[in-house]
Amino acid sequence: MVARRPLVAGNWKMYGTASEAAALARALKERLAGVESVDVVVAPPYTALHAVRPVLQHTGIVLAAQNVHWAAKGAFTGEIAAPMLQEAGCGAAIVGHSERRQLFGETDDTVRGRVRACLDHGLMPILCVGETLAERDASRTLDVVRGQLDAALDGLTPEQVLRVVLAYEPVWAIGTGRTATPAQAEEIHAFLRARIGTSFGAPVSHHSRILYGGSVKPDNIDDLMAQPDIDGALVGGASLKAEDFDRIVRFRGLTPRP
Repeated sequence: MVARRPLVAGNWKMYGTASEAAALARALKERLAGVESVDVVVAPPYTALHAVRPVLQHTGIVLAAQNVHWAAKGAFTGEIAAPMLQEAGCGAAIVGHSERRQLFGETDDTVRGRVRACLDHGLMPILCVGETLAERDASRTLDVVRGQLDAALDGLTPEQVLRVVLAYEPVWAIGTGRTATPAQAEEIHAFLRARIGTSFGAPVSHHSRILYGGSVKPDNIDDLMAQPDIDGALVGGASLKAEDFDRIVRFRGLTPRP
């Protein structure tokens, strides 16, 4: 069977002017030269995409957006459409991030629309799912992530699902310094993989990449990546430091997933 290729994505959130983002991209370009067995994605703020794009050309590092609208054009003040992102050099977009869900009213319906927009316009969606602390404490984790996953992938073909990268991000572990233990993360990753298999078949389940996102740091990446169903990481704060992100990309035991 074909191995799952690890993927590490850096979400720079609302940090960095265009010049600062370009400087970070240059540092990553230098540090990550020669890394060939991991797919690397970075998602600067919208206003920095144009500055980062030329720096990353011919590096293999994929430029991504932090969000995307579900319509290709229209009267949606302040929004960015997939064709615009594609023209700006993006190859991927983060969809359904917990901060979008928690702070900006993102719903399962809008997430599904954004996933479809990515697929319709040649962008790789990085689809985020995850539970809050209250939901975990109420033993609702599996129900929550199942509902988010099913809603986002509803109506897609198996071939389309294979183009989606899934990211499990426990909301209670984002920006808090808390991290799900490797065993906790693996439990949810295995559940999500099994759910994909139930809905779209075992081959799709086997080949689907599932990232962990939640206070990923250089000192916990090795244990996380040792888990059989964790195929990479969606990195927040640590992706803003070239040295830390480099260490995460170069996790110990760097081999394709089985």
